[in-house]
Amino acid sequence: MAVTEASTPAATSTRKAAGWRRARRRLGILYALPTAIYVALFFVIPLLLVGRMSIGNWTLLGGDRGLNFPNNFTAITKNTLFVPAVVFTIEYTILVTILLMGLGLALALLVQEGGRWNGFLRTSFLLPAAIGLATASLLAWGFYSPSIGPISPPLEKLGLIDQPIQFLETSLSALLSTTFLIVWKYAGFYMLILLVGLQAIPSEVYEAAAMDGAGRWQTLRRITLPLLRPSLALALILCITGSLLAFDQFFILTKGAPDNTTVTVVQLIYREAFQRQNLGTAAALSIVVLVVLLVINTIQFRGLRSAERD
Repeated sequence: MAVTEASTPAATSTRKAAGWRRARRRLGILYALPTAIYVALFFVIPLLLVGRMSIGNWTLLGGDRGLNFPNNFTAITKNTLFVPAVVFTIEYTILVTILLMGLGLALALLVQEGGRWNGFLRTSFLLPAAIGLATASLLAWGFYSPSIGPISPPLEKLGLIDQPIQFLETSLSALLSTTFLIVWKYAGFYMLILLVGLQAIPSEVYEAAAMDGAGRWQTLRRITLPLLRPSLALALILCITGSLLAFDQFFILTKGAPDNTTVTVVQLIYREAFQRQNLGTAAALSIVVLVVLLVINTIQFRGLRSAERD
């Protein structure tokens, strides 16, 4: 009887602890349920549908007409715009990545220290990121317009130019003009990412470097950049992924002009799906883009983890 009475409080405590764990588990499931439903509805199910469409003979209006594997994938290489679109997207990605990473780091270093105007500068640099990309592209279209833009009409009235400046007339000028828009819009965003990384570096490290006589360039090269590698890797992942998926800015500003020289890979998917009404080929190209992004992001995430271990 004494053993039973002594074991009863312990058993009761164990049952209560198990009940609390079950209740917390159910509560955690309830908290995660809205996110799980969102991911299932807007990612998993569409991804499965795209996978099914990529091996089927789907049209925009006719629906599924049976399997068409691997014709949808082989048709990608037969598209005359595929290789130019891939080359242009890579060129745009390289240019935007170099400019955004360089300018973002420069702005982060500029506003790193607390100062009288640093709060104003940080807000000013970050404000363009709050504008939607479609809205910013429409603003840029008006800015670049030779008739209503603020550049060509005043210069023509002053007699400095004979004809309006065509910012989007050639493939090079269209690429540079669109790149300027993206750098203006997102430089503050990448500044913020790198600024967080800079502020995580202990000030004692800089003090020790100053005591050893290190200059600004030596401090940047040997202390700031190595310790900033995780933030740089994260910014690089976001920048490359966003650039490879470029669509809105080119769709609004150029629509592929001139002569389809500014068509990106995502624009090519749009054309296959909604202009040529071939959803099967568009889905196959989407799968290819997804696989490429997964490979690139996997490599970058490994670099990020190795930087964090170092």
